[in-house]
Amino acid sequence: MAKSDIEIAQEAEERALPIADVAKKAGLTPDMLVPYGYDKAKVDINSLKDKPAKAKLVLVTAINPTPAGEGKTTTSVGLSDALWAIGKKTMLCLREPSLGPVFGIKGGAAGGGYAQVIPMEDINLHFTGDFHAIGAANNLCAAMLDNHIKQGNALNIDPRRIVWKRVVDMNDRQLRSVVDGLGGVANGMPRQDGFDITVASEVMACFCLATDLMDLKARLSRMVIAYTYDRKPVTVADIHAEGAMTALLKDAIKPNLVQTLEGNPAFVHGGPFANIAHGCNSVEATSTAMKLADYVVTEAGFGADLGAEKFVDIKCRALGTQPSAVVLVATVRALKYNGGVAKADLTKENLEAVEKGLPNLLRHVSNIKDVWGLPVVVAINAFPTDTEAELKLVEDKCHELGVNVVLSEVWAKGSEGGKALAEEVVRLCEQPSKMSYTYELDQPLEAKIEAIAKRIYHADGVDYTPAAKKQLKQLEDLGYGNLPICMAKTQYSFTDDQHKLGAPEGFRITVRNVKVSAGAGFVVALTGDIMTMPGLPKVPAAEKIDVTPEGKIVGLF
Repeated sequence: MAKSDIEIAQEAEERALPIADVAKKAGLTPDMLVPYGYDKAKVDINSLKDKPAKAKLVLVTAINPTPAGEGKTTTSVGLSDALWAIGKKTMLCLREPSLGPVFGIKGGAAGGGYAQVIPMEDINLHFTGDFHAIGAANNLCAAMLDNHIKQGNALNIDPRRIVWKRVVDMNDRQLRSVVDGLGGVANGMPRQDGFDITVASEVMACFCLATDLMDLKARLSRMVIAYTYDRKPVTVADIHAEGAMTALLKDAIKPNLVQTLEGNPAFVHGGPFANIAHGCNSVEATSTAMKLADYVVTEAGFGADLGAEKFVDIKCRALGTQPSAVVLVATVRALKYNGGVAKADLTKENLEAVEKGLPNLLRHVSNIKDVWGLPVVVAINAFPTDTEAELKLVEDKCHELGVNVVLSEVWAKGSEGGKALAEEVVRLCEQPSKMSYTYELDQPLEAKIEAIAKRIYHADGVDYTPAAKKQLKQLEDLGYGNLPICMAKTQYSFTDDQHKLGAPEGFRITVRNVKVSAGAGFVVALTGDIMTMPGLPKVPAAEKIDVTPEGKIVGLF
């Protein structure tokens, strides 16, 4: 019987390197480490502040996923190990998993098989406490905002125009819309409210885009949390909360160092979702890694229409750099799913469904090559149920676009199964390229939204609700028109309807709500029925997770 991901990880953890040895391999000195036990540590990066970046940046992205996920993190980990195996000093940069998907639809998110980061249980659960710190900072702001109104409301805040929500790092649909402040004058002012999941908090976005602690404080201070009766924005600085919020985050902002199953260094830091936020690990981790290594492998969440677009148009602008190569992860089963096959039937050979689902892959390839101008390789994440005929069909279609296809077997073989992919990535990194953004910042907000919809999603256009139209004008009038766009959209489709799979044509995107994330430095456009607080599925992954009498976690992944 094949071992589960968690069993493989737990066996590896018994022979894991001391974190000091991993740090030495990365080029970090002992005085820079803040150990969290034997096998993980925070890294104080202040001494590296003036060191120049030297690494080639490799972005791992994917086609539109199935609900089960398709191994983008597994491919990222395996590629990093494979680059080490062919003699390239490499750093891996991943996001921290949210408890929402861990206990919800996917289970753990630290890679899989023999391409994982460890300690797997810690990374998937409380880790070093970063998400708790982010949630605490977010909710401190909410408490201070409501207290300001209770204590006289000197800022003339309109309680009906409070835009700041409390957060919890859990899929909890019951909290999407609540009424709070009940119970009389002493308990605050009753109002309609709601919760977001922690990874959708603007604090998380600021955390992941900040270049240092003081930049984080400045970003927090700019966040818009409410509007006055005369519709002027109220910021965190107006209620004097930025100092205390930064104090809660002063340790969390330090990148987390862990290791792969093969003992190679990895930063796992920050974790915004890509369907409702910008979907990238922290700028601090990525920029630090680029100073230490020759190659840095990082991923962006969900499909390339979401994570990669935001990586290019938001994170690359913050980093001031571009990827040297892009790896587009696909699976035969995801292509069949996009071709209309039910999840239960994905293990059966179905060339017709692969053919029908291939346009999804080819559209992502075209976007990466033709819109952003980046070199790309397609990595087919191998599953035992893939057939030779299915794999050959995918390879032939990609070759028609002038893109190489490499079979990635890192789940089963670790670095050995990723060497061909590593060699192709090194080759691509040597090719000259000049990245283009999807839009320019000086375009109006509507033009930027439409550029994403038309150029990346291939929509015919964008429809705005009356509320969204009004919000766009207000944000332009308030001086936020030059910010990039963060689209909130379903991950399962190029459209805003998760049921339209493949590469749909003849559709329009509906923007129903627009809000500014002034601290993060982008404008969020919510499309379709996307929600910032997910719910649990009919059978949550949490039902399979347990602990033995010895304290060993089972069923995590």
